[in-house]
Amino acid sequence: MPARPRKRWTVALIAAAVLTLGCGALPDPALPEESASPPAAPQTTPTAKVDGTKTVGEFQEDAKDAVGLAERYWSAVFEASDVAFRPVAAIRPYRSNGELACGSEPIPAENAVYCPAGDFIAYDADWAVTAFRRIGDAFVFYLLGHEYAHAVQARLGIEHRYGIDHELQADCMAGAYLGDSVRRGDLSLDKGDLDEFRSGLLAVGDPEDQPWFAPESHGTVAQRTDAFFSGYEKSLKACDLS
Repeated sequence: MPARPRKRWTVALIAAAVLTLGCGALPDPALPEESASPPAAPQTTPTAKVDGTKTVGEFQEDAKDAVGLAERYWSAVFEASDVAFRPVAAIRPYRSNGELACGSEPIPAENAVYCPAGDFIAYDADWAVTAFRRIGDAFVFYLLGHEYAHAVQARLGIEHRYGIDHELQADCMAGAYLGDSVRRGDLSLDKGDLDEFRSGLLAVGDPEDQPWFAPESHGTVAQRTDAFFSGYEKSLKACDLS
């Protein structure tokens, strides 16, 4: 996709105390290789180094690129509003249920979370690599973009009465980060990558019969898809950050 002029997006920001950066190392999950053909890979410029394979090494590169792209994006957004920005303190992959905790709460397997108590993003490495192999590496950029959005919500002091509103806003913010990065020329998507985003949202949507007010609710497939692509197409003005 051809590069377009770089844009800056300004939102109303609230200053908050932030920890300094300390990135965690990515483990090497010992997973069997899938037999399916490799998905198309998103290409970022100048950050990504992707080759269309499904190896753990490529997952590591994509995860690193996704976090770096998010840091640069949100740094520019904060800078445009004359507010200092510090990145998330750490990225912490884990391998088993309860291996990490957020405060006193064990982090469950097959999950990805932002922990405000320690200012870190954690994800189940085996689960994330499996999703990467089945859906494609565009999913990695969505997954980590969503969790980074939660970190930004914490920095802005954003709270919601219902968890679903917090999650859908994070989906919108993840969409804005990716859409704006494409428009700036920092991220180039191959044909099929938007479908990978849709497949990822299909995989993480709530069951249709789950109560919307349940604490664990994140939104149905339709709700999450609408939130993500509203941000992707309309930028942060669609995400109600004021």
